[in-house]
Amino acid sequence: MAHTAHDPSFRALIDEHAPVRQLGSGFTFTEGPIWHPEGYLLFSDMPADVRRRWDGAGVREVLHGTNKGNGMTYDERLNLIVCEHATSSLVRLSPDGRREVLASHYEGRELNSPNDTIVARDGAIWFSDPWYGRMPVFGVERPRELGFQGVYRVAPGANGPTLMVDRYLFTMPNGLCFSPDETLLYVNDTEQANIRVFQVGANGALTNGRVFASGIKDTLQPGVPDGMKCDQYGNVWVTAPGGLWVYAPDGRHIGRVAIPELAANLHWGGKDWRTLFVCASTSLYAVDVKVGPRNEPFMRAGAGAGSRTAAPAGEAPRASAPAAPPAAAAETPGDGLRLDPARCALIIQDMQNDVVMEGGAFADSGSPVHCREQNAIPNAARLAERCRALGIPVIHVWFVVPPGAKGLTLNAPLFEGVADGNAMVRGTWGVAPVAGLEPHAGDHVVEKMRMSAWEGTSLETILKAEGRDTIIECGAWTNMSIEHTARTGADKGYVMVIPEDACSTMNADWHNASINYALQNVSAVTTTDEVLAALR
Repeated sequence: MAHTAHDPSFRALIDEHAPVRQLGSGFTFTEGPIWHPEGYLLFSDMPADVRRRWDGAGVREVLHGTNKGNGMTYDERLNLIVCEHATSSLVRLSPDGRREVLASHYEGRELNSPNDTIVARDGAIWFSDPWYGRMPVFGVERPRELGFQGVYRVAPGANGPTLMVDRYLFTMPNGLCFSPDETLLYVNDTEQANIRVFQVGANGALTNGRVFASGIKDTLQPGVPDGMKCDQYGNVWVTAPGGLWVYAPDGRHIGRVAIPELAANLHWGGKDWRTLFVCASTSLYAVDVKVGPRNEPFMRAGAGAGSRTAAPAGEAPRASAPAAPPAAAAETPGDGLRLDPARCALIIQDMQNDVVMEGGAFADSGSPVHCREQNAIPNAARLAERCRALGIPVIHVWFVVPPGAKGLTLNAPLFEGVADGNAMVRGTWGVAPVAGLEPHAGDHVVEKMRMSAWEGTSLETILKAEGRDTIIECGAWTNMSIEHTARTGADKGYVMVIPEDACSTMNADWHNASINYALQNVSAVTTTDEVLAALR
């Protein structure tokens, strides 16, 4: 088995037997991978002082003489942000070749050596500052001017960095990443072998810091906490002994991805943002995964940047409209998910006791278990609460049959199962909505006896009366009612938005098959957090 699942939820993120492909080798020490929406990966060969590019044609050198660049990212205008070890600087490289120093000193003293960097939605640039770049090989050996290793923020338009953490909290701060909604910042410490998490407030203020994960070490395998990224669901992926360790948002260590060499950093990319690129010692690797990245500002670049994309240093810039990541690839191509509350409606479909609860008619199908794994009921409740606050219609769609299933045609196994199981019968516990998703005053209720919410119902009458053409759809089952409703909605001209973590079905395989294929073609597949952010 190539990879190890410590918890069943890990299997929804990556196939345990997914092959790890070597894309290139023979390098000195690879770091800082970053995917450009035009379809290529840049990465650092730090000790060799080289920046390299990988695309379908293979690996080639794009710049020799990078000031021993390490971590890299893009800002929302696709300028390249680079941590330079040799100059102790964080710099921005624009498409026209200009080099701007964003940070080099703190309190009049040189920074140690910026190492990893991320960009927030407000345009602020964060970076960690251990002293690796003042060591032989990894940088230029020289004395340190600061007596601590910090984490900094450079606000838009600011003249220099602001220290955001207690100066003696970290020994060797390294990888950084935000949660999908940017309410949390994760920082790992290579020497302490742990990850800390902070709540992010106004102007980036960090509070309530705590240890999120500890003991990220193994005496039998090489590897340390170094690069770190958050996926679209809030799981944290960090380099560690044997490859990558994955932690659920609640801190549980749910699995390990095996990499052949000591892993240093990682980043999502590829045509559908479902390829994980890993820089590991002398090589660059790739592995296909089932989950996408946190939606970073550069992934939405295009409209706000005049559709001009930054070329890697040493290459001429080219004009194009970069593709958006899957989580934002819907109504506004090339930009982030944007939802006008005045045009939206929320459908909560088939979230009934017989469908998703233990003791229900379909409990043996595995549906209750998958519903819990997806956290679908709480996520749907969050959506409903926010929609009601914004005046967005909430429409409950229920499968309801009369006693004896009179009027239900038995032309498909699903409908036969409803009749045979005496399920979804009006007036019974099984037909009632699950606890937490009961209709509120002002909500609509639509009844059906088919998979699609459109078939033989008042749904479209309600939508037209409310003047709504964008539908946020959640509930059960992903590969049946959710998919059928999304397909028909798309055919009718509605924009369909699917927060997939507010949907569930019988098991993760069926769910992912629908999410990754059919629904990608008829809807914007996203997450609850992304929808909530888009409705602000």
